[in-house]
Amino acid sequence: MKNAHVFLWAISLFVLAGCNHNDSTPSDSNAPPTAIPGDGIGDNPGNVPGDGQTPGDDNPTPDPGPEPEPRVDIDGQPLPDTATNPDYESYVAGQPEYYTSLSSTEFHNIRFTSVATQDNTPRDNELSNPVAKLGRVLFYDVRLSANNTVSCASCHQQEHGFTDPAQLSTGFEGGHTRRNSMGLSNARFYDPGRFFWDERAATMEDQTLMPIQDSVEMGMNLLDLETKLGQTSFYGPLFTDAFGDEAITSDRISRALSQFMRAMVSYESKFDLAVQAELNNDPTPILSDQELRGLELFDTLNCTSCHTTTAFVLDRNHNNGSVSNNDPDQGVGGNLAGFFKTGSLRNIAVGAPYFHDGHLPDLMSVVEFYNSGINNHTNLSPDLRDRLGRPVRMNLTQADKAALVAFLETLTDEGFLSNPIFSDPFPPPEETPDASTTP
Repeated sequence: MKNAHVFLWAISLFVLAGCNHNDSTPSDSNAPPTAIPGDGIGDNPGNVPGDGQTPGDDNPTPDPGPEPEPRVDIDGQPLPDTATNPDYESYVAGQPEYYTSLSSTEFHNIRFTSVATQDNTPRDNELSNPVAKLGRVLFYDVRLSANNTVSCASCHQQEHGFTDPAQLSTGFEGGHTRRNSMGLSNARFYDPGRFFWDERAATMEDQTLMPIQDSVEMGMNLLDLETKLGQTSFYGPLFTDAFGDEAITSDRISRALSQFMRAMVSYESKFDLAVQAELNNDPTPILSDQELRGLELFDTLNCTSCHTTTAFVLDRNHNNGSVSNNDPDQGVGGNLAGFFKTGSLRNIAVGAPYFHDGHLPDLMSVVEFYNSGINNHTNLSPDLRDRLGRPVRMNLTQADKAALVAFLETLTDEGFLSNPIFSDPFPPPEETPDASTTP
């Protein structure tokens, strides 16, 4: 009988031990769990389903993560990055001393006048970071066009020196402009202060609003534009930061765009490095023999009589013989028939095509034009006539022409062309998945 009780007592302990194995570890236990094959603890070698798994599924479901940032504003149009605060003031202040000095600069025995005397910035619109930041957003915003299809940057692209690689730019409804888009590099360094090829805008502030209202380019009414920008979530705060309150006016739009464009100063090209080295008595060669030969030709052929400053901006409009007397487009017109404004030669190598109508496809074509193709216009610049009054024929060799092109290429400022303070603040369009690769 005693043996039967002992047997029953042993059976009870075995049953209780089995029940404890199936329970979870008591909360007051400090002992680590023991990994038992197939029990779901440790490396789960028995493939028992864990969180987010189904039997036989080796890939756990990932956490969904935070919601992505919205890419469009309340009006359904792109939402810009407004958190970044570019420092335009420091960038412009970083110009080399020979840019800002009132005295002229001599380089390789050639004298260039200072750009400091050519700055067209008005006293009531000096550069400030909040205003220029607003200008950057406006410059890249398609809301400035009537149907939200084009922005200022559509025709003035940073990687091309803020000009258009197309001969004629495409407007908001697919029409084409009458002339090639001018580059904006160093636009502030033009003392007459007039803009467009025919100089119809008296100031940059006037110029900024004209393409917005143009029936081909952007087709927008300024009053409608003020209302349109006011219906966004971000322009009110941007205008407040820039001007002290959220009032959106065409005058403020103009001032902001002008500040952003006047900040587009290009001063870190290979040519600049060479000038700095010579001024610092650094014997390290920067320009090649071919590039120096091109610079010498640029001077001896009298190019410096028009492109007088270290910014290589013309001193005023000129008649360079690019049109004949009978050409329908006479530029400024009137007593100045055939006269056109020309922008800076800075970044000219990435600014093709060339001239007001964009009919010259590359720099070699431009050099060949001056070599053999100048038209005998009644108002042709005297600098481009020979002693008999005829258009000059320079009779350059192929090596001379190649040297001139090589020198012009030294004016390319790669840092300027990719500087993020001048880049698009709006996110790129979302890419549509390729149907052929969709599982």
